[in-house]
Amino acid sequence: MKAIKFTGLVILALALSTRLMAQESQQLTVPLSDPGKPYKLNVDLVTGAINVSVYDGKDIIIDAQSSKQHSARHENRERDRDKNKENTSGMRRISGSDNLDIIAREKNNQVNITTGMPGKHVELTIKIPQGATHVKLSSVNGGDIYVSDINSDLEVSNTNGGIKLINISGSAVANTTNGPVVAVFRSIDARAAMAFTTLNGNIDVTFPASLKANIKARSDNGDVYSDFDVVTEKSPAKSTKTAKDGMYRIKVEDWVIGKINGGGPEMLMKNMNGNIYIRKAK
Repeated sequence: MKAIKFTGLVILALALSTRLMAQESQQLTVPLSDPGKPYKLNVDLVTGAINVSVYDGKDIIIDAQSSKQHSARHENRERDRDKNKENTSGMRRISGSDNLDIIAREKNNQVNITTGMPGKHVELTIKIPQGATHVKLSSVNGGDIYVSDINSDLEVSNTNGGIKLINISGSAVANTTNGPVVAVFRSIDARAAMAFTTLNGNIDVTFPASLKANIKARSDNGDVYSDFDVVTEKSPAKSTKTAKDGMYRIKVEDWVIGKINGGGPEMLMKNMNGNIYIRKAK
């Protein structure tokens, strides 16, 4: 297994991992053990944005950079918070923490990408060859996740950021907390169940016109729309009553349940604040 470590202008060969460190941005190439064969990709960030797309090549290419805009906002917050602690009057900032530490490990056509600086905001632009069987992407703070032109099983998780999946094929499970979820499918795995959830934001999913699915959707503070001919089923609202320490609560959950083109795998869509759009590709 090949690996490279970038530290300024020094290049070293490592046995276990590939690591990239730089002042602003760098490109890292990760060769697969068996190029042209199916592979898996896992990208796990704490703070940052992820952009993944397909290109005509055999290696995985990572472009990584720190976000100057995010760093400036963070610096301003720190300066405002500490302005009474430090006196920098008349001084200019001549250096800053723009270092990157991106780690990629490849073994048996499974690639794991993460960062050695979890609190450092980074933006990863990753180009991958076709042939991925499973792509898992996750971030927590400070960035959106964007995927385009991939044919794979997708598992995408975010917390404070949106998810956008464009011109994809296969299946997807996409979940975030604060942000919209958008997905546009070129084709789907007709046997796969899917789920799209968020708390705060719209859910907007476009499927091929041939979609066969059982739809289960609910928005607490919004509506569900579709231009498919959805045959809805009457389902009684589920109510739950609880009593604890003198507090009594009743919770009613009302789901939209129906079939598209006779039914098929379950397509779950759920949010709290926002609308849900189930679109038919034109």
